[in-house]
This record gives sequence, C-alpha cells and structure tokens, in this order.
Amino acid sequence: MISFWRRLLDLISPRLCVVCGHRLSVTEEVICSKCNFHLPRTGFHHNAYENEMARLFWAQIPIERATAFFYYEPHAQTANIIYELKYKNRPDIGTTIGRMLAKEIQSAGFFDGIDGIVPVPLAKRRQHQRGYNQSEEITQGVSDITGLPILKKVVRRTVFEGSQTNKGRWERHDNVEHVFELIDAKAVSGQHLLLIDDVVTTGATCMACAKALCQAGNVRISILSLGFAKS
Repeated sequence: MISFWRRLLDLISPRLCVVCGHRLSVTEEVICSKCNFHLPRTGFHHNAYENEMARLFWAQIPIERATAFFYYEPHAQTANIIYELKYKNRPDIGTTIGRMLAKEIQSAGFFDGIDGIVPVPLAKRRQHQRGYNQSEEITQGVSDITGLPILKKVVRRTVFEGSQTNKGRWERHDNVEHVFELIDAKAVSGQHLLLIDDVVTTGATCMACAKALCQAGNVRISILSLGFAKS
C-alpha cells in the first residue's frame, strides 16, 4: 500500500520520469509505465549464451551468460537513464532499475548457479568525484531481488584512464587492459561470478575486469548491464 506521506510528498514535490520528464504516478518508480512499455529491451536473457552481447566475450573469458536490459543509443531519450544515473547524482535510478531488470529475467533462469555479484569498480578518484559507483547501485538492486551476495572488495581499479565514450573498439581495449587488480583471490576462486556494469559497448571494461578475476583460478563469468550499445 502507498502511504499517506508518500502521496503527500508526491503532491508537494512531484517525481518525474527519467526518460520523458512527465510526472510519475504514485505507484511508478523512476520510469513511467508508457516509457517502460516502449523501452527497447534486448531480450538477450532468453538465449543468454548465444546473443550479440555474449559473443563479444567468446574465446576471451570463460563466459557463461550475458544480457542487458535495453539497447543504448547515446542521443535517444532512453539514454537519459544512464546519463542521470552517472552524472546527475541519481544513484536511486541504478537501484530501482536493477530491481526491475532482475524481476524480469529471473524466471528465465539467468541467475541460476551464480555464487556472487561483482560490480565493476571505479578508480578511487572517479568514485570520489561522483560520490558513488553506479555499478554498485545497479548491483544492489539485483541483489535485493535475487538475494545473491555482493562482492565489493575482490577486485579494484588501480587507475582511471579517462572516459571510454569517444574511443574506438581497439582504443577501448588498450585503455583498460591493465587497470584492474585482483585483491582477494580466495573469495572468488572456483566461483561463478556475475559482473555488473552500466553499459556494454565493445565489452572492453568487463573483459579486463573479468580477466583479473579469473586469475583466482577456476572462475566462471556471467555479465549483466543496463544498456548494450551496438559498436
């Protein structure tokens, strides 16, 4: 049930859809029903090993499954989800959309057999500037639904080499090739880990992070993101 105070707060300070900017109803969270209905979902979770996103990781890492919630296009209205999450101090978007995504894909068995979730880490300087790690916020939402443990301190990003946004495929790979460091091999050895990021384009960041995790030995990787951008 929606509380009286929630209804009153919505009356005093209306919440807006992160995609279209229209007022949310009292039962809606972050994104309105219309925009949610028209969100360009990938549907990758229905065939989580053989899809366009998963193929980025074939023969590179021990990939089990990969999916993204929606197709990401930088100038589309739906890109506001990522933009507001990363640059407008809206960590709540990550948590809420993470819950929505988890609820939609769990019945397809996407989370079956996964031992823990690893959010792709930010460099300390970058996280200090932003105030939070958007991947951790998404991870929290997924964990809320699945009950899977979050493993935050098993790998770290040693440096920030600049944004990936305007880089080509090979530049993206070179930019992150050696920036992740495994710091707790015992916690992930022999585990099936779900790696979570906000957007996957070439897969360079997730691949580099996964390779660091695989140094622990006998590690299997699945990957989940909010957006998938066709490179």
